Amino acid sequence: LVLDWAADEGWNPGLDDAAAFLAADPQGFFIRRVQGQPVAAISVVNHSDAFAFLGLYIVAPAFRGQGHGMAVWRAGLAHAGARCVGLDGVPAQQANYARSGFGAAGRTTRYRGTLARATGTGTGMFADPATVRQADAQATGVRRDRFAAHWFADTPTRRTVTLRGAEGTGAFATIRRCREGAKIGPFHAQSEPQARALLDALAATLPAGPVFIDLPDPADHFAAMLEGMGFVPVFETARMYCGPAPIAQPPAFYASATLELG
Repeated sequence: LVLDWAADEGWNPGLDDAAAFLAADPQGFFIRRVQGQPVAAISVVNHSDAFAFLGLYIVAPAFRGQGHGMAVWRAGLAHAGARCVGLDGVPAQQANYARSGFGAAGRTTRYRGTLARATGTGTGMFADPATVRQADAQATGVRRDRFAAHWFADTPTRRTVTLRGAEGTGAFATIRRCREGAKIGPFHAQSEPQARALLDALAATLPAGPVFIDLPDPADHFAAMLEGMGFVPVFETARMYCGPAPIAQPPAFYASATLELG
């Protein structure tokens, strides 16, 4: 239901997001009901003992301005306890988040484009999921093994690929089918040639349609590369934290996994 609401907001969720989201923290999803009818939702997923991520904060249009959003907001933050909480906030809500103690730590820009079909000779399932989870933890500054174990698992609509050979060391990305087209994330590459090769590898697994990828600051080289391939920015959020931000060390060419869970 909440992912349907997210689709109505234009957020274009993945077809198979719900299972991986729930696995991250089964107690981290909250619904507000009025006379049994769901009217508002939020997720505050506790990834670790020190960090939580807030997303899927939606109030049904007919019930906005009545305090239901604040009710789920408080419930979600109570679940996080003393953890630092991160979120990716749309422009219309950033001032409200700031009043709740969240500070901006950069922006994330969503790019839309298409990828040419490729032979897929450089693709393959990542053989060592533990290595992927470790790389994700270093890039984000957060150990989120429950989420990562499901996110990097192969499903009919989501696949993680890597490059074969020594030149592909450290390069991998996840692509998933969405309500419209597909999203790529996370994306890890150390250089532009490696990033291009990884995109070529991903193209072999794509359904027809547009491709979306979320680039957090700083991503000048990756953004310039995508723009040279015909990608255009279509959406922007601010990464905000309440509490000390994790110490992230992303690779030079990096994209976020999902704006809902970080």
